[in-house]
Amino acid sequence: SFYEDLVSHGVLEPLTAPIEGLVEKEGCSDYMAPQGISSVVKYYLKQSGADVFYEHHVTHISLRDGKWEVSWKMGPPELFDVVILTMPVPQILQLQGDIVNIINERQKQQLESASYSSRYALGLFYEAGARIDVPWAAKYISDNPCIRFISIDNKKRNIESPEIGPSVVVHTTVTFGSEHLDSDPAEVQQLILSHLESLVPCLPKAASVKCQKWRYSQVTKAVPNCPGKMILHTQPLLICGGDGFTCSNFDGCIESAMSLAEAVKSHL
Repeated sequence: SFYEDLVSHGVLEPLTAPIEGLVEKEGCSDYMAPQGISSVVKYYLKQSGADVFYEHHVTHISLRDGKWEVSWKMGPPELFDVVILTMPVPQILQLQGDIVNIINERQKQQLESASYSSRYALGLFYEAGARIDVPWAAKYISDNPCIRFISIDNKKRNIESPEIGPSVVVHTTVTFGSEHLDSDPAEVQQLILSHLESLVPCLPKAASVKCQKWRYSQVTKAVPNCPGKMILHTQPLLICGGDGFTCSNFDGCIESAMSLAEAVKSHL
């Protein structure tokens, strides 16, 4: 029903562009988001009617008079009746305040056993009219030490236009990501670009390039024995979830969201 809803509203479309090296799984369908994956999140936030505040880097969570006091880097703390944490699991364990003692020893061990792969993502953006002459919209690379995936993003999303320049997205291998996690970003960018040039020599010069470190890329081992969520405290409710409690795909996110929503609903 989630897929049907998103497709009917144009947020998702079936993937029809040619993808080299894509492993087809029986009974699975592939989709793409024409306006980018963030459009899926924005769609649900709009549906919720919630007021959303960005750029709030949470640092402390503490109990204050039967509510949760949440502190963040750039402003005064605020009080909440319910707190739901869906950041990567290692970042939950980095939070300060009463939460440190609220997470019991067994829960801490479970949370610590979750693991993630790390990788870099590189975006190349071109002027309108630039041509990228390859027969595919995206390609999985199996024999390069640096690059695992290349996507001609506008082609993959079926939004090629003479008015808008093409863009290319590159994901590195997990091994490369872990080996260069603390390397100088400028050096990493240059390394990826040199490998990309050898793989796709016909690429024109990009108008701009953005290199992004993705420390918590995909869950390699989910939190054990906690499908979808973990309740840390009941009165007031403090609960955590996200793909760290399922798996790093859309189905995993939905599974955790449903589990979290059920827990909050029964609490209310």
